[in-house]
Amino acid sequence: MPLPLSDLSMALLPKWFTRILDEFAPLFSTRIWPQVQLLVIGAVLSPGKRTVTSALRVLGLADDPRFGPFHRLLNRARWSSLQASRVLLGLLLAAFVPSGPLILGLDDTIERRTGKKISA
Repeated sequence: MPLPLSDLSMALLPKWFTRILDEFAPLFSTRIWPQVQLLVIGAVLSPGKRTVTSALRVLGLADDPRFGPFHRLLNRARWSSLQASRVLLGLLLAAFVPSGPLILGLDDTIERRTGKKISA
C-alpha cells in the first residue's frame, strides 16, 4: 500500500492548494485518493518532465518498494479524465471569469491544403 498523506503533511501545504486538490477528490475512490495527491504534489514540484517517476523521485519515494502501484494508478484505477477536465474548467472559470459572461469564438471549418499553390 502506498504511503498516504498524513494530516500533518497536508497541513504543511498552502490552504489554497489543498482546496483545489479537494475539488478533485470525488473523482477518485478513497483508497487511491492519497496516491493521487502524492502524484499531483510530486508533479508540481518536479523539474523537467512531469512523469510518474520524476514525481516520485522529487518526493523521495524512488527507492520505496511500493513504487510500482503508482505507475498503474492512472491506467487501471476507475476515474474519468472528462470529469477531471470539467472540474478543472470550473476552477479556471471561477478564477479568471468570476462574474459576467464568457464569450467563446469557435471556427468549425476544415482546412485542406493540396498542391504547390495554395490560395487563401
